[in-house]
Amino acid sequence: MNKLDNALLNLLLKDGRMSYADMARELDISRAHARDRVQQLVESGVIEQFTAVVNPSKLGKVISTFVDLKVAPHAIEGMAAELAECHEVINLYIMSDLRSLHMHTLTDSQEIFDRFAREHILGRPEVISVNCTTLLSRVKHGRGGAKI
Repeated sequence: MNKLDNALLNLLLKDGRMSYADMARELDISRAHARDRVQQLVESGVIEQFTAVVNPSKLGKVISTFVDLKVAPHAIEGMAAELAECHEVINLYIMSDLRSLHMHTLTDSQEIFDRFAREHILGRPEVISVNCTTLLSRVKHGRGGAKI
């Protein structure tokens, strides 16, 4: 990774559909060089995928909830795999203590989140504790991930 790679990544984080010609103009390099560097970033795994950022509220997903679970260590991978299959879960992480799951859910209503929680979280013996917080307002959103 060099300064050019970082600059290309930051352009793509702002606009994943930016053309190689526009990148080249912005960075004062040739279109072919921009294309080759981006292709190398893809092949090396630095760029995992190109995707669209969707506004969930435009799709009726107005309840954004962050859930922190403490889970018995022997059950964490199984529980993570099960929760990862739920369409309500949009991000899910196993944390460094190896007994915590951090997850972000999007649902159409509080009632749908409640049903999700009752079906997949509450009352399970492997769940030690649950902490849920619902998003009030978004102050900063890192579209595309961390800036390089």
